[in-house]
Amino acid sequence: MSRVSLCAWRQRNGFVRAATQMLAVAALATLLTGSMAMANDDLWVLVGTYTRGNEGGINVLRFDPQTATLTKHSVARIDNPSFLAVHPSEKFVYSVAEVATFDGKRGGAVAAFSFDAKAGTLTKLNHESTIGAGPCHVVVDQTGRYVLAANYGGGSVVVLPIEAEGKVGPATCFVQHVGSSVDPRRQKEPHAHSINLDPTNQFAVAADLGVDKVFVYRLNGKNGTLTDAPAPFGKVAPGSGPRHFAFHPSGLFGYVINEIALTVTAFTFDSTTGELSEIQTISTLPPGVEKQGSTAEVRVHPSGRFLYGSNRGHDSIVVYSIDQDTGRLTYVENEPTQGSTPRNFFVEPSGQFLFAENQQSGTIAVLKIDQQTGALSPTGNSIEVPSPVCIRTVPVQD
Repeated sequence: MSRVSLCAWRQRNGFVRAATQMLAVAALATLLTGSMAMANDDLWVLVGTYTRGNEGGINVLRFDPQTATLTKHSVARIDNPSFLAVHPSEKFVYSVAEVATFDGKRGGAVAAFSFDAKAGTLTKLNHESTIGAGPCHVVVDQTGRYVLAANYGGGSVVVLPIEAEGKVGPATCFVQHVGSSVDPRRQKEPHAHSINLDPTNQFAVAADLGVDKVFVYRLNGKNGTLTDAPAPFGKVAPGSGPRHFAFHPSGLFGYVINEIALTVTAFTFDSTTGELSEIQTISTLPPGVEKQGSTAEVRVHPSGRFLYGSNRGHDSIVVYSIDQDTGRLTYVENEPTQGSTPRNFFVEPSGQFLFAENQQSGTIAVLKIDQQTGALSPTGNSIEVPSPVCIRTVPVQD
């Protein structure tokens, strides 16, 4: 047994069939058209951080794509808002509080905020427990009805409903992972490190560093519950430590970055059964470079043509090209992040720039993306933000 669900009994029959490949391609075309339309618009850049004492929180920056510069705007206070998610309406933002206890109760929390896209300010609405300790990743489903979070310390995943006016309600589902893997220091127990939804909004994929599995659940959109998919998990090599996961815009492929092994595993994804089938596993370091440090984030370019991953220790972003027919990766380069310990990073919606967050040095560097090769180059622009961890963006409404 590798997980224990406290919500499966609530699951009902009658799931919607997965989208066809034609629909997926059409959706990708729509996505790209929308992305390019925003290429010249200013963006609010929301930065999740690790906080110290009573200082810090969610930093709101403004990005000018004409000059590739970031400027500070406002801060919303909350303890360790290490990961953020934006509601589809862009009126609400959800943050984890990555702590072991919250309000005197064991377990972390998800906090809900309203966001004023004209003023660039966040206002806290409420928060709810994630039941497990150390929530480190959060997403909102495409209908805007549910928040899903992964608890690293607790080794579990949870679903919270989104109620009136954007507030979060008590959990509708909690799934406890169980098991271990081969690394005696990092894998004595489960550590759910991320949870993502596929483009059809039917499947939730949770990478668990502690058990070397990428779990796949069906999400019931009616009652906010998770149950095992027909193909309930994909595997990586023992001792890999899967951390974060990214779907290709087509929904045909998925990529998990392995924190301990410093590799990326590419999968095909079956949108009917949820099956993840390995295509390849490839290093995140340049050829000939010895293993050092660990990895953190993985993201697909909005065009679907390139994949990026971060290396902590080597302090670089690895770039791959993606074969659109097979999903296979080809190494392009590693680009320095202009700082120390790049935890996460974000490719802004137009696909022109990548924001690289250097947690240890407390900086965010703006890198330019070559639209033909995916290669990165420094713009020379950066900004200081204490312990930056996660970035999300919202268009500025002037």
